[in-house]
Amino acid sequence: MADAPNLRGRKVTIVGLARSGVAAARLCAREGARVTVTDRSPEAELSEPLRALDGLDVRRVLGGHDEGDFAGADLVVVSPGVPPSIAPIQAARRKGVPVWGEVELAWRFLGEVPVVAITGTNGKSTTTALAGALFAEDRPTFVGGNLGTPLSEQVLSGRPVEAVVAELSSFQIEGIDRFRARVAAILNVTPDHLDRYDGVEDYAAAKARLFAGQQPRDFAVGNARDPRTVAMAGTSRGELLTFGFGPPEPRAARAAESAEAFDLWIQRTPTESPERYLLRNRALRGRHNVENALAALLCARLLGVPGGAAQRGLDRFPGLPHRLQLVRERSGVEWVNDSKATNVDSTTVALAAFAPGQPRVLVIMGGLGKGAPYTPLRELFPGRVKALLTIGEDAPAVERDLGDLAPTESCGDLAKAVSRAAALANPGDVVLLSPACASYDQFDHYEHRGDAFRALAEALP
Repeated sequence: MADAPNLRGRKVTIVGLARSGVAAARLCAREGARVTVTDRSPEAELSEPLRALDGLDVRRVLGGHDEGDFAGADLVVVSPGVPPSIAPIQAARRKGVPVWGEVELAWRFLGEVPVVAITGTNGKSTTTALAGALFAEDRPTFVGGNLGTPLSEQVLSGRPVEAVVAELSSFQIEGIDRFRARVAAILNVTPDHLDRYDGVEDYAAAKARLFAGQQPRDFAVGNARDPRTVAMAGTSRGELLTFGFGPPEPRAARAAESAEAFDLWIQRTPTESPERYLLRNRALRGRHNVENALAALLCARLLGVPGGAAQRGLDRFPGLPHRLQLVRERSGVEWVNDSKATNVDSTTVALAAFAPGQPRVLVIMGGLGKGAPYTPLRELFPGRVKALLTIGEDAPAVERDLGDLAPTESCGDLAKAVSRAAALANPGDVVLLSPACASYDQFDHYEHRGDAFRALAEALP
């Protein structure tokens, strides 16, 4: 697999001092490199990352970049938030200096540990966390990347693992060179980060680089519902498999709704019998999470996680915080935290996760609006929404676009909304925080908002 580079005495410039840049600097310093860290932010704004470098022999160039630190380096390691188009990086490339991302650097030190890499516009965090949980039922596993912990931290820890499951953003994939994933999965592609890319095709091309380093024994996974992802995965030299809804078929993972929940089927070859799994975990409700589960299950089984361990992982997965997270059941009412839904599209996915029928969802919406109309949610209200409780700055706009579809109350803040939901909800109902708005009018961030919702729900008698 990967061959660790000899960095002793080599000049390495680390660009950007976010988490991945700090981890890369620490790894290069450990390997004996002559490390320079550089960031456009001034020192006063970098106190926390600089503390993580205390005691290391690391040169600091802050408040801007010196092109000589790039063109004169033996290696440049770029944090994902730094555009590769900036002039100092281009100067390094013209001089023939290797330019890697932190993921490439860390991978070179992973040795024979197989890597599962998961990317996509939506769902990659849940899919990565779930795939990691399935692997962890069978073997020591590191889960990280864009999900939270840089891969370099695993190398620095020295902890022995038998699998690495990594969420990779398009920015991280831009920085790979020889990186090889034994399983590479692309979940979906929709327009995103168009301030950095020249259209969705350019964005997709950045993600498609994930498959370039794969070899014939590897596996590439694409979403059967999204032909673009299948074409991207099809550029791999590995075996192509897909996931989606429908009856079992070879080289695929498929899902069909059943009386118990969802049947998940995996069939590797035309001669093999399909394997059946059950998706009955409420932390994975909604068709979008069925797709996430299919992708995670396929990644795990392709690298030999036993079927029984995979089913245990599906059943035990707690979900990610603030993403359709069940935080409490009280008197037959579910309290669900979807504070991560900071835009209308995310709240659309959340409401669609609840089957239409008798309206039973009391949805809490509002916050700092992003200028988008809430009217796309109108088709999801009938048969689902029992009451609309609004909070925050954009409450009038939410009520204007949706208030005629269900009984609506303007609550002002989250505490009052939770109190009113507790009074209105009956057994079998769901209280759903899915704001469709940013949180900054009343909270520090969406995590703060979600934690407050959980605390309020748990404090109910």
